[in-house]
Amino acid sequence: MAETLYIIDGHSQIYRAYYAPFRDLTSPTGEPTRAVHVFCAMLLKLLATRKPTYVAMAVDGPAEKLKRRAIYADYKVTRKPTPEDFHPQVERIIQIVQAMDIPVLAAEGYEADDVMATAAAKLACRDVQVVLVSRDKDLDQLVCDDVRLYDPQKDELLDAAAIEAEKGYTPGQAIEVQALAGDSTDNVPGIPGVGPKTAAKLIGKYGTADEVVAHADEQTPKLRENLQSHADRIPLARRLVALDRDVPIALELERMRFRGVKAARLRPIFAELGFNRLYDQLEAVAVDAGEAPGPAEVEPAAAEADYHCIDTPEALEALVARLAKVKRLGVDTETTSTQPMWAELVGISLSWEALQGVYIPVRGPLGSRTLDVSLVRKRLGPVLADESVTKVGQNLKYDLIVLTRAGFELRGAMFDTMVAAHVLDSSRATYKLDALAADLLDYRCIPIEDVIGRGRGQIRMDAAAVDVVTRYAAEDADVALRLADVLAGQLEAQGLSELFETLEMPLMPVLAEMEQAGIIVDVRALKRMETALAKEADKLRERIIESAGEPFNPDSPKQLGEILFDRLGLPVGKKTKTGPSTDSSVLADLAIAHELPALVLDYRKLTKLLSTYLKALAECIHPATGRVHTSFHQAGTATGRLSSSDPNLQNVPVRTEEGRQIRSAFVPGKGLVLLSADYSQVELRMLAHFCEDPTLMRAFAEDRDVHRIVAAEVFGVPVGEVTPEQRARAKTVNFGIIYGQTAFGLGRTLRIARSEADRFIKAYRKRFPRIAEFLKACVAQAKRQGYVETILGRRRRIAEIDARNPQRRALAERLAINSVVQGSAADLIKLAMVNIARRIRREGRPARMLLQIHDELVFEVPPGAVEAQREMIVEEMVGAIELKVPLKVDVGVGASWMEAK
Repeated sequence: MAETLYIIDGHSQIYRAYYAPFRDLTSPTGEPTRAVHVFCAMLLKLLATRKPTYVAMAVDGPAEKLKRRAIYADYKVTRKPTPEDFHPQVERIIQIVQAMDIPVLAAEGYEADDVMATAAAKLACRDVQVVLVSRDKDLDQLVCDDVRLYDPQKDELLDAAAIEAEKGYTPGQAIEVQALAGDSTDNVPGIPGVGPKTAAKLIGKYGTADEVVAHADEQTPKLRENLQSHADRIPLARRLVALDRDVPIALELERMRFRGVKAARLRPIFAELGFNRLYDQLEAVAVDAGEAPGPAEVEPAAAEADYHCIDTPEALEALVARLAKVKRLGVDTETTSTQPMWAELVGISLSWEALQGVYIPVRGPLGSRTLDVSLVRKRLGPVLADESVTKVGQNLKYDLIVLTRAGFELRGAMFDTMVAAHVLDSSRATYKLDALAADLLDYRCIPIEDVIGRGRGQIRMDAAAVDVVTRYAAEDADVALRLADVLAGQLEAQGLSELFETLEMPLMPVLAEMEQAGIIVDVRALKRMETALAKEADKLRERIIESAGEPFNPDSPKQLGEILFDRLGLPVGKKTKTGPSTDSSVLADLAIAHELPALVLDYRKLTKLLSTYLKALAECIHPATGRVHTSFHQAGTATGRLSSSDPNLQNVPVRTEEGRQIRSAFVPGKGLVLLSADYSQVELRMLAHFCEDPTLMRAFAEDRDVHRIVAAEVFGVPVGEVTPEQRARAKTVNFGIIYGQTAFGLGRTLRIARSEADRFIKAYRKRFPRIAEFLKACVAQAKRQGYVETILGRRRRIAEIDARNPQRRALAERLAINSVVQGSAADLIKLAMVNIARRIRREGRPARMLLQIHDELVFEVPPGAVEAQREMIVEEMVGAIELKVPLKVDVGVGASWMEAK
């Protein structure tokens, strides 16, 4: 069977990805990524399913130097300029393709089609079949016995017969068909009135375009006239559409051999882009190249491992005796759910040395031998509660909650391998045990699918055979213990042990307590809000229709596009397969010029509140506690901030009144009140601490309105004369500077012209040079060390800080700045949480920490204890880290979260 060389038509596939009917995507830093995500998904699927022997990607040379332009100056001049967010995504895709060791082929003066034609001509043979990954009609002329076209969207492989059946002409006739019909896309002149179908019929009958002209008298009067009047176009069109099969480019087949993807190169990029859902596809084509072995290349589970089941009282007694002298214990649990507050304990696995492990089942299929949980609690409980024994595990917070709910105590020093790996490298795509074991131990763990299956056939862990679960579960405890040895050494070598041991690990049990506490959500209040917001949405819908001047459905992108672009004549930002795009980025740009796009954006926000928050929150209420128990994640963001899920309370909207109303449904337990303690402008204070700008420092020292003061400086007016609009702009830039906001982003946020936003940013930087110096220092640190550090020494690796591509380099610089400021704010509130929890526990205070949302902590306290708890909480939050500017905490108390704010 012939080997296969797949050549991807780069720009054609990137265009298809950009205009694919897929939701808008941006990375965690705001980088547009829809085209990148769609392209990567296509490429990974192609590599996994088609299994090419060789692979390469062809791209166009510089447009201004195309040789066809020398032949015909108007070649492709009718093409519209690409949207602003297109080229950065092209560069990002090329970076990813190159990181996969897939050659990117280009030649100055030539298009990707010419490069593909040359490769097909020189490399296709009996032993190598060339497959061109494209559905561009220009490539039809290349198809022959050894060359095929492949459409990845339809998973169709097309030969000459398929092209003839679909289009009515053979590959050998393709050039003549195009010479006759021309190509409006590339502005290639053809015979007026002759489209591809007519051209195919004519060429099928006469053979060539010249012969069609020679037989013009046999055609209809109009076609005869057009053929005779415009026959001179045919030689030019033929030269333009005929692909060059002799491009001067090196084509080394062996260089194109596909040996698999080095996942270690891709994981940081995917993590930066937020492509977590593509990780499994990446692993499917990953190999070990001596850098970061993937699961497909590492050794299977070691045969010498001693894993066994403890399923009798006698075996349990012997185990407890054996554990009496251990000082470190790997711990893992098997359960019925991935959500700890909804999970029932199925079994406990333990490991005390490498390749040793046991599994203690307390649930199993009917007829299997398990131990009574009360017996396990009585005999094993003291071992787990022994504070002299360090507990090691992967995502220990989950096990801590599960064990606590089952009546066990997990105490002593903790070492969480997931959190340790995140402290060491916050850019990893995943922190799953399997991936860490593959990367750090060259070890392939037993996949969970081998135990419980997948898809519709998946079963719960308590339905899986105990002997099968034993090896899987014991391995988890053993692998975590072995990982801890590697990770502890790396933490020590990089000077990160203190951050891990004094901040992240003490925080873990605090988060576990918060998750178990949960917070009450008033279902009736949610329902009232749902009704009210539905009415508001209806009113906005009416205003949208009124603004449009005719009835239409605002929820229909097609109808909305017709109103915006056909009736109102607004400029088209970007297109999809079905027509002009009406996504949020397009509407935000149009909102500067017309009220209707702004109304639609507001309408969409309301409908999202209805579907995403009001209905979803009600579904998350635990039937036993009547509370919502979100899960907090220490390894969820690259900057060190906490994230949450099930539900994600970090994203509860606060910028709109409707969004804030949702907080009114969060209420305290009976006889209690909610206390909210929120750091005031903490990231700006961190910025002032680092840059020591005298104006900012004075504003914070005197507790003045920093946004008004900055506006006065930038606009050159007295503080008392600053208008609300000027203050709003200053506020936006104050916070935007931390995230490296560009003039484009500021203009979109404020709905002002980009030029006006650019002038404001320049005036800001000129007036506050110390800030600019700090930003440069962050970038310099990243260039010098490859990473930046927060106030407590947390590190974030910054890739591409020296990239040649200006967009990639600018993005890396923004990440460097943001990571220092936002990461330091994260350090601050985490340390405050640890200290507050210690005070509550040590002093027996009647306060319970429930939530951490960005810079805010929410507590449940008795009304009579509010003042004492307020004083303690503010004291710990303000005193957590000493800055060069004072920290300020805004405290509110109320019968709901909204009232407390």
